Amino acid sequence: MHNELCEKLGIEFPIFAFSHCRDVVAAVTNAGGMGVLGALAFTPEQLELEITWIEDQVKGRPYGVDVVIPASHVGSGIEEVGDLMPKLQDMVPQDTLDWIDGVLDELGVAPLPEGAASDGEFDAGEGSGGMMGGGLLGWTTATSAPQVEVALRHDISLLVNALGPPPKEVVDSAHDHGVMVAALVGRADQAEKQVQQGVDIVVAQGTEAGGHTGEIATMVLVPEVVERVSPTPVLAAGGIGSGKQMAAAMALGAAGVWTGSIWLGVAESNTGPESMQRLFEASARDAVRSRSLTGKPARMLRNEWTMAWERDDCPGTLPMPLQFMATQKARARMARSRPELFAMPVGQIVGSMKQVRTTKQVVLEMVQEYIETVEKMSGGLTE
Repeated sequence: MHNELCEKLGIEFPIFAFSHCRDVVAAVTNAGGMGVLGALAFTPEQLELEITWIEDQVKGRPYGVDVVIPASHVGSGIEEVGDLMPKLQDMVPQDTLDWIDGVLDELGVAPLPEGAASDGEFDAGEGSGGMMGGGLLGWTTATSAPQVEVALRHDISLLVNALGPPPKEVVDSAHDHGVMVAALVGRADQAEKQVQQGVDIVVAQGTEAGGHTGEIATMVLVPEVVERVSPTPVLAAGGIGSGKQMAAAMALGAAGVWTGSIWLGVAESNTGPESMQRLFEASARDAVRSRSLTGKPARMLRNEWTMAWERDDCPGTLPMPLQFMATQKARARMARSRPELFAMPVGQIVGSMKQVRTTKQVVLEMVQEYIETVEKMSGGLTE
C-alpha cells in the first residue's frame, strides 16, 4: 500500500479524501491519508481562514486544495467578476425563472419575505454544506482564479482541478511553488490531455461518483486511463469507500484511491443529523445524475426538486454557470422553509453508508480490509 506516490507526497496511505468540511480534511491527513479541501463554496477570504485552520491542525502533514476551473463555460474569457455577473444574469431566460417559481409553489416552498435578499450568501441550513449563495461560487475562471492564488500562498502539497484540464499557467505556477497538480477525468482521452497539460496525477472518476461525473463505470475507466497515461500515477474514484474496493482499484493499476461521498457520514462532517439520516436510509439507486444543480450532469440524492427537472413541462436546464444562477432564489427559498430539497451530491456508495463512524475509523478500517483482502487473494494462488 505504501508506494512511490506515498513517498512523493509524504503520506502513509494512498487514500485521498475530498471534502468541503475542514474537520474531515484535517482528520484524514492526521490519520495517514491526504485530505483535500473543496474550495468551491468559499470566497477567497473564507478560504484563507479554512486553510489556515487546517494548517494549525495538521502541523506540517500534507494536505491539498480542490478548485473548479471549467474547460468551457458561458462567459469564459471575462476575467472580472464585476463584469461577468450582469452579463450572465441577462442570459437567464425569464420563462425558466417563472417555471422554477411555479414548481416551488407546488412543492410548498414559502416565498421570500418582503425585502429578503436572494443574492449574496445565506445560511443554507443543516446538511447543505453551509453557505450557499453568490450565484457563481467557483464555477468560472474569474471566481476560481483568486482561490488558486490563496491556496498557493500556503504550504499545500496538492492542487486539484475538476471539469477539464487546468490552464497551463496554473499548472506552471503550482510547480513553481513545489506543488503537485491532479485533475479529474471521466474518459481516457481526457486523461491524455491532462498529462499533456503537465498534470502530475490523474484521477479517473467513474460514473458511480457523487457530484459531476461522466458515464463510464470505474471498473472500465481505471484500466483504460492507466494504460493511456502510464507512467503518470492514476487514482481510482467513484464508488470507493472500503478496503475491498481499494484493493480492486489497485489491482486495476491505480496508485491510490480518491474518495468523497463516504466522508459525508463521518462524525467530523458538517452534515446535519436529518441529512445524515437520509443518507443512511438511501440505496445506491437513489443517487441519480441530474443537471438541475449546475447544468452539467452531477450525481445527487433524488428528491422532489430533482425529479421536477425531469418533467415534460420543464423548459430544460441551462449551461454552466447559468443553471446555478437561475436557481439562486430557489435555494434561498428552500433554506427558509424546505432545506431537505437542497441538492445533496453523493455517489452510489451511499447505499453502503449505514452508521456514523469517526474519520480515523474509516481510514484504518479501509487499510485493514485492504490488507486482509490482498492477503486472502495471494493465499488463494497456486503454482
